[in-house]
Amino acid sequence: MSSLLLCADYVIPMTDDNAVIENGAVLVDAAGRIAAVGAADALRHLHSDVPTRIMKDRLLMPGLVNTHCHSGLLRGTAEGLPVWAWLQQYIDPMHRVLQPGEAEAASWLCYAEALLSGTTTIVDMWRYMDGSARAAEQLGIRAVLVPYVAEHPEHDYFETLATNEHMLRQWHGKADGRIHVWVGLEHMFYAVPKAWDRAVRMTHEYQVGLHTHSNESRFDVEETQRRYQMRPVEALEKFGLLNAHKVMLAHCVWLSENEIALLRAHCVSVAHNPVSNMKLASGAAPVTALLAAGIAVGLGTDGEKENNNLDMFEEMKVSSLLAKFSALDAQALDAWSICKMATISGARALGLEHEIGSLEVGKAADLIAVRTDTARMTPLLTGDFLNLHHNLVHAVQGGDVDLTMVNGKICVDNGKLVTASMRALIDQANAVTPGLFARRSEWLKKNGVGVQRGDESEEEGLYRL
Repeated sequence: MSSLLLCADYVIPMTDDNAVIENGAVLVDAAGRIAAVGAADALRHLHSDVPTRIMKDRLLMPGLVNTHCHSGLLRGTAEGLPVWAWLQQYIDPMHRVLQPGEAEAASWLCYAEALLSGTTTIVDMWRYMDGSARAAEQLGIRAVLVPYVAEHPEHDYFETLATNEHMLRQWHGKADGRIHVWVGLEHMFYAVPKAWDRAVRMTHEYQVGLHTHSNESRFDVEETQRRYQMRPVEALEKFGLLNAHKVMLAHCVWLSENEIALLRAHCVSVAHNPVSNMKLASGAAPVTALLAAGIAVGLGTDGEKENNNLDMFEEMKVSSLLAKFSALDAQALDAWSICKMATISGARALGLEHEIGSLEVGKAADLIAVRTDTARMTPLLTGDFLNLHHNLVHAVQGGDVDLTMVNGKICVDNGKLVTASMRALIDQANAVTPGLFARRSEWLKKNGVGVQRGDESEEEGLYRL
């Protein structure tokens, strides 16, 4: 890999000062690091020997950080149920019959979709993750791989802490440092106490994070109070899970003031998933309160089945609208805050803010070019009427991404995936999906179809743990 100077109409570094550099440039060195950011003319003069790419009608910004996702092949087939009933009806039966080749095909497809829409870092909680690591290595995405662990006799069909540890030993730090492996728990309910203790010990032994779901629905809170006479984050603290090396919780929709204080005290970060939370009727997370408390909040798409796409630009828009709608406050969550949630704040939620999340000298060259010659980005104004950041949040779509670079390597160019054949990945997913659905149908015939919509409450539909 050689050095490259990227010049564009605008560069938004996503630094604290909300800078916008007109006719800007980013110098990427041969090691895939950012060597300079500034005015294009000045950098072209200083580095006249470096190959230059002029990107007219383009905006350069940091790559997007998707802090919570699940690979999968259930898009458009898991609809119309609240979260706990949805898990029993659609999701857990799929996990019971999922095979490694299907899991790998899902990761290849999802990581390609993410790269095409401007995501350079993805946190994926999934199964059989050797295949996920192979996909991330080849496609070029930066991935935080979180095995879908359940250590409970009622959920012995998920990953285990043993397979999680295998991933840590086999893949953590591989692919030129792009692959990170964390310790994962599907949910506190899906593990017995000794597993909680081992999970925390593993995070310290390997110096990695712990990721799980928490406070996603009202039922989550009610069931935790029934079992432990306390709220979910309070239970996580009591049982020592917040003492892990690093903790990031997904969702955190139903939080009390005390729980927010506990998150802050333990430096716990949050992955906010507005589209998923709306689709599953879970509620609206108190993002403004979390940000006001100094908690690192990133954005996540959640999985393809509870979102139906992995477009982080759509997530940015919905995050803005949901915050304004739920608070009845048009000023809630300004555009710069949301842009940062999708970039530098997401990096901070992962403990990677010194490596990615902004265009600054010394950081990895994880960046994207967004087209500005579209109706959605017109008019494009600077100065007193600056609207670039508003357009990024409320107008841009993932398909407007023209170039995606990770670690200095171009993965998407001219809007096309260059590290694999997208047609082949789609064909592969289509080829394996019928078998997965057939086996799930057979399992449901033998074991019952779970909850029927409208027949049972969420509580009655929950697996008894």
